[in-house]
Amino acid sequence: MDRLPTIYEKLGDKRLQQLLDAFYDRVFESEIIGPLFNKTDKLTIKDKQYCFLTQFLGGPPRYNEKYGSPKMRMRHLPHKIDAAARDEWLRLMKEAIETLDWDENYKTALYNCFPKLANHMVNS
Repeated sequence: MDRLPTIYEKLGDKRLQQLLDAFYDRVFESEIIGPLFNKTDKLTIKDKQYCFLTQFLGGPPRYNEKYGSPKMRMRHLPHKIDAAARDEWLRLMKEAIETLDWDENYKTALYNCFPKLANHMVNS
């Protein structure tokens, strides 16, 4: 029985990089969540997110190989993440996904990967 391709395999590295470029351009301009990211340089943040999303979306374990176990909730505890921050993160991700030249059904499937994860990050 053939296995279905993962979202990562459908998305591909090039499109994932485009997504992250569009997303972080928005994040760093956001008054709501921009301050959560401005203590680390953009390239480092994008690399960590690239490695994490590769792994999270069904690709190779790049995050584990480069940074260790994701433990995302623990890594985000030093930052105040409330419902407004979660909602802004999801809104910006949805906007970034919409910039991709990709089938609408795949865009929806990709976005649907994020709400549960975003809820998990709320810590205040």
